[in-house]
Amino acid sequence: MADNKTSDTLSVAVLGTGIMGAAMTRNLARAGLDVRAWNRTRAKAEPLAADGVHVTDTPGEAVAGADVVLTMLLDGPAALDAVRQATPQLAPGTLWLQMSTVGPAALEPLVRFAAEQDLRFVDAPVLGTKAPAEKGQLIVLAAGSPELRDRAGQVFDIVGGRTQWVGDDAASGAASRLKLVVNSWVLTIVGGTGETLALAKGLDVDPRDFLDAIAGGSLDMTYLRMKADLLLSGELAPSFTVSAARKDARLIAEAAEASGIRLDLAAAAAERFRRAEEQGHGGEDGVAAYFASFDG
Repeated sequence: MADNKTSDTLSVAVLGTGIMGAAMTRNLARAGLDVRAWNRTRAKAEPLAADGVHVTDTPGEAVAGADVVLTMLLDGPAALDAVRQATPQLAPGTLWLQMSTVGPAALEPLVRFAAEQDLRFVDAPVLGTKAPAEKGQLIVLAAGSPELRDRAGQVFDIVGGRTQWVGDDAASGAASRLKLVVNSWVLTIVGGTGETLALAKGLDVDPRDFLDAIAGGSLDMTYLRMKADLLLSGELAPSFTVSAARKDARLIAEAAEASGIRLDLAAAAAERFRRAEEQGHGGEDGVAAYFASFDG
């Protein structure tokens, strides 16, 4: 891992340093890249300075002279707004790695904007939460021109443990569509864990008896136990927040409807996450949708 940056060092601008973006930014800097970062709330990005990241006040300051722009923001409109703000400082030919979960509908204006500004665009949402992000073990789902893969791979190989290329055209939405399919399964587990433990409470069943009953069998799984442990411990520090889960559930439901597919669980999950958010759990881990089963 390089300690000193040279003129040949890849320069990366990261726009969005939330739970995932901060971990990715830190790993890029520790790998010796020249990293600048912007976040809408600057205070959340400031700790990255200790790792050699130059924290900026505006997206434009972050992208000026950058070889690569990486967006890791809440949704498509947020990503488009940040990159649009940086337009005067964006050089034609800059590689834009769009790594947020935006869904296929919101991807279209991003692709269009990239074409208008002569940016090289790769759609690359990631699988994983806080812990794998911190370890550089995310799974990158990528779609983009083969000629961009070597340069994109210099970033992907640092933030991820594996890259799965699913298409040669970012505009096809192949990566974003796959991300929604995977997240549908993730939210099924997260929501199911919360509802099952809520039912246990309502029926006066010790939730640990439930976990013991399925232990080691085909119904058991690591992710279920991780989420159940968060609830049982009361430590709901987020790896994937209720608010982010609500956004993803909405994207899944909208994409399904646009495709003529009826998904009952996605719509129900979005409503549960909304109620939990209204109860004040928006910034907690997604399994806190558990509280949507109870009044207040």
